[in-house]
Amino acid sequence: MLASSIINHRQHVGLQKLSALAGITHSSLGPNKKYKFIQDEASGESALACSCFRVLENLQPTCGVGQLVYETIQAHQEVYHTGSGCLLFLAGAWSRAALECLQRGISVAHIISAMSEGMDVCLDACGKCGVSTESLGESCTVTSQGLGLHLSKIPTVEAPHASCHLRGTRGAGDETLNASGRRKVKLSRHFHETRSVDVSAVPQPPRPELPDVAHIAVGLSHGCVSAMKLVVEASRIQSENNPQGVSCSTFDVTKVVTCVLPGLPEEHASVLQGCIVLVSDEQASVAHHLKEQRLKVALINGDLSDTYRHLGFKSLKGVQCVRDRSHFSSSNKEEEWLEETVALLLDLEVNLVVVSGLAGEKVIQRCCRRHILVVDKAKAPVVKALAKATGAVPVTYATQLSRRCVGAGAKAAIWREFRGREGKPSTTVNISTAESSELVTVILTSCLDGKLQALEDQFWACAHRLHQALTGKVLLPGAGVTEMLCVHHLHKRAERQVEPRGGTAAHPYRGVVLRLMADGLIDYVATVMVNTGMFSKVRARTAVSQQLQAYTGSQGIAAKFSQLLLAGDQDNGGVSSPVESDEAIAVKVYDSLVVKQEVWRKALDLVLLVLQTDAEVITGIDQKADGAQGHLMLL
Repeated sequence: MLASSIINHRQHVGLQKLSALAGITHSSLGPNKKYKFIQDEASGESALACSCFRVLENLQPTCGVGQLVYETIQAHQEVYHTGSGCLLFLAGAWSRAALECLQRGISVAHIISAMSEGMDVCLDACGKCGVSTESLGESCTVTSQGLGLHLSKIPTVEAPHASCHLRGTRGAGDETLNASGRRKVKLSRHFHETRSVDVSAVPQPPRPELPDVAHIAVGLSHGCVSAMKLVVEASRIQSENNPQGVSCSTFDVTKVVTCVLPGLPEEHASVLQGCIVLVSDEQASVAHHLKEQRLKVALINGDLSDTYRHLGFKSLKGVQCVRDRSHFSSSNKEEEWLEETVALLLDLEVNLVVVSGLAGEKVIQRCCRRHILVVDKAKAPVVKALAKATGAVPVTYATQLSRRCVGAGAKAAIWREFRGREGKPSTTVNISTAESSELVTVILTSCLDGKLQALEDQFWACAHRLHQALTGKVLLPGAGVTEMLCVHHLHKRAERQVEPRGGTAAHPYRGVVLRLMADGLIDYVATVMVNTGMFSKVRARTAVSQQLQAYTGSQGIAAKFSQLLLAGDQDNGGVSSPVESDEAIAVKVYDSLVVKQEVWRKALDLVLLVLQTDAEVITGIDQKADGAQGHLMLL
């Protein structure tokens, strides 16, 4: 992507590279995402990607800006699993805005100050158009067929708690403006802080109504209807099996795991209680032998091998487990370890060993001969759920096992035997517990191996959107509604800056910067409209401009801008489809307030960081000069 872009080395190269990198996001915005084939010219291997994050992951950028972008997107994806395309697109749009400002002679300090003010305007607008999830339905009935329903007219509300939440997060020291108007940014290397709130520990007042999870899921599917059906079904199973009797207005995404089965059509996807794992023929025979038995279980955090050594108490990001058979080669030391481990498991009467890392092939084979089922590569939620339900205590090394570490009450049953690709037999085993558990497994299937990763990403994006919606209890109108409301407020603020009165001499360019920021949001909405297939690029921007000019504040912003995606650009002379009346129009698409807030903030932080770095490289910094430190963006 960078190779096809013309870089002017006399200008801010970092901003130009950021803008060029953002070009890869266009096809992954909106509900109609397009797949991309990425081929390695050196090895000839190819990968199929359907999201901004996966494209960057396969491209492996090497330049400084590219690496910064990738680490930012990676950190955001690990926490929210959605919004990465929007983040990079807006970073590119606002980097072009910053370049335009520099070409007009606006100083870096003024750009930072005005863009920070523009972000405050956008976040304040979000607080005014928040939609309470409690108003999205009166019923708590959750069915997978509920995704076929249409949302009724939902009024947007100025949720006081939403506004307070926005102001509170920005007032906590993350982003402030000092007396001179310059922006202080407190950033980690990865631009995010993980916040966890125990909702169950906070006393909640009684509510007469509960949100309809299926209705909320409709607006949050963002074109991934099949994936969201699986999410709703997982929410229903969790609600039915919640031992605390918590209502279906919550969804614990940490107790959901996925199992990918290649070779089956996509319509075979399903949701089941427990943990479904794909096993070998030897493991399947052991599972047959152990069916309908209450098993004793041992939990291992790490690899089950004689060469494994604990890496430390701080988990390392980006570490992948790779099975290396050379580590499990026969030797006297390995044979002694095998004998000791199997003897210990037999003495403790363990039938099931669940390993979070990898298990050596010889260990699995030796255990299978003694009717001990070993399951490796188990997700953290599985280990945690089994420990809680069976009383087992996870250990790092098998030699640490004792009777107090072994749990009881686990079950292992054959879920399904089928023939996969090329007629190869495959078996899946369901590992569950005697008592009810909220652990749910989502089975994802496809005849195309390359598509499985995209299907899994879509599921997790939908799952996290629903989880955040039910936890935060406030949503934002989607389909470009919130962005256009922010554009309207940015334009109003920009007009206020050019009035003759009011003392605008201190920052005469603020209106220019705010309008350029608004243009970035307009470009985002227009790109999403183009990706629907109903608009050309020119007609999309024209439609947005017309709606902005026609909006006077006399009617709801949601009803007004929802018409943008209803009037399509047909090939027969550009005749638009009929637009429904305002009373019939409903906001059928919603966005997560927390995700949108984080996406916008990280996009702007990325732009301003590259802007400042470029300025330091081009002009340098004289530490002895008066006021030199005042022009720095503090990190």
